Amino acid sequence: MVRRALFTGLLLGPLTIVVHYALDLDETVEFVLAALSLVPLAWLIGEATEHAAERTGPGIGGFLNATFGNAPELIIALIAVHEGLTEVVRGSLTGSVVGNLLLVLGFSLVAGPRDELDRLSSFLSFGAIAVAVLLFLIPSVPSWDGDPDRHLIVQLSVPVSIVLLLVYVVVTLFSLRRHRELHVASDQEVEAWTLQRALVVLGAATVVTALVAEILVGSLEAFAEKFGLTDFFVAAVIVAIVGNAAEHGGAVVVARRGKVKLAAEIALASAAQVAVFLIPAVALLSWFIEPLALGFREVEIAALAFGLVVAAATIWGGHASKARGAVLLVAYAAIVVAFYAAGDREDHSDASRANAAGALVSGYVAT
Repeated sequence: MVRRALFTGLLLGPLTIVVHYALDLDETVEFVLAALSLVPLAWLIGEATEHAAERTGPGIGGFLNATFGNAPELIIALIAVHEGLTEVVRGSLTGSVVGNLLLVLGFSLVAGPRDELDRLSSFLSFGAIAVAVLLFLIPSVPSWDGDPDRHLIVQLSVPVSIVLLLVYVVVTLFSLRRHRELHVASDQEVEAWTLQRALVVLGAATVVTALVAEILVGSLEAFAEKFGLTDFFVAAVIVAIVGNAAEHGGAVVVARRGKVKLAAEIALASAAQVAVFLIPAVALLSWFIEPLALGFREVEIAALAFGLVVAAATIWGGHASKARGAVLLVAYAAIVVAFYAAGDREDHSDASRANAAGALVSGYVAT
């Protein structure tokens, strides 16, 4: 039933694109349509990546999973960079890490039975995230005073990003060597697609995702204003959840089947992957558009540290239970409240909007 719903939902992507260009819809409606469209698209990218990995082997398969599995978030981030919405970019990436650590892991533990977890794998992910949080302090602390996007902080972000990517390579190689089927989400035997078919589907889904993500980012501010929310909150909570929706659902489904150990690995590996792969990748790729500074706010660093400590303490003994899952969900709710209370960064939200408007004007002039 879930797969059928996701297959049917793939029609939403092209429909959203056609509606956007053919009709003059309210931007809040466009935001909702785009957000819903990204869920089945993210699932399809994940499916195509898994089938491609079956044909390429675990090494290249792991690389494909990291690159295209995070494609929706990567595309959303790069489009937001192009629009000058740097706070939206940082917020969505922070929210993605916290969401995987607390929301996805929490729901997985609540949905699954009591079981033993793989402590070594879990704390390998925790360690990678801890390194990321510490390195984020290098460009973040100077950004707490003055313009968070100034050139100095952009420069500090480059070596930090390079080191994080090296950490990602080391952690990924170790994980692949330790258990090559880390990313397998089902024990059912499924005939893999041909590599050509997987790559064609992957390419088509990525293109549609890019177009839908552009609509999502373009309507984000209107949606936030309509419902009295800040751009930061919408990015850190709503966009972060939508970008990972298919992966989140997959982890919970796996947990309900009784494979809570695998579900926990999916959640924690995803959180680590965003922290040490996606964030630095966005920072480095942004140099081709508009250099992005990894100047995270105090509330974002605090949320990352808090989420990491709570998740690590909750599963320290390597045991999964519904009570532990509930603790994680309560912790995530507390962070959502903190994000809501934090609002947009003072004195810079207007500048971000001005940058976005300038980017749009430049685009129209160029065309």
